[in-house]
Amino acid sequence: MTYHIIINNVKTVEELNGAWTNNDFIQLLDLFGFPDAEQSKPEELRDLLFMAISDFEPNEAAEIILKYKLSDSLNDNQIEQISHEMLLDKISEEYSDISLHHELFNINQLLFKAYNGTFPSAKASVVEFEIQPNKDIDKEIVLKAISKTLSGSNVIKRLYSNHLAGKENFDEAESIIWNLKPIGESAYQLITSEYWMSRDEFTEAEYDVEVIEFEEDEDDN
Repeated sequence: MTYHIIINNVKTVEELNGAWTNNDFIQLLDLFGFPDAEQSKPEELRDLLFMAISDFEPNEAAEIILKYKLSDSLNDNQIEQISHEMLLDKISEEYSDISLHHELFNINQLLFKAYNGTFPSAKASVVEFEIQPNKDIDKEIVLKAISKTLSGSNVIKRLYSNHLAGKENFDEAESIIWNLKPIGESAYQLITSEYWMSRDEFTEAEYDVEVIEFEEDEDDN
């Protein structure tokens, strides 16, 4: 199907709204040895957590938060390894489970602010766009449509060229785009890592693109 795309805005952010709740802060404060945090004022919880975190070595703090958020997805060895890699900025965005990139970004940025820059800062891209026809829009369709305006050096185009062309199933689109939500009649906002698409990689503001859906060969069933 052919879609008409208008890119209205692309911005880079260092923190995502709603990444952490007050309940998260309360539970983390308890893990960092600050009990009864629920008695504190909600607006003070974040700063209290930063103070509590600063009493720990950076890799220890990273390990505590990683276990809190990702113990269901990572084993202890993986958590320990990533806690050290985060400090060295060596966590590859090609990490085998890209569905975790969103959470790793939020954890990294919390630690970055808590330690005032000891951890490397990561960035996310927020893209606002319009798409027509606006029917049965999902992350795979959006990623295939948006990819047309991205420069040839873009990592999605390099890693997933067959997927974008409809030659392979593109389940990874669900994790590459962290969030996709409608913001108007035919307008949407997507959030992803700057690694996957950066502001400088957008080459066209308005264009038409043919999106080819993957069709599994019946002989493969």
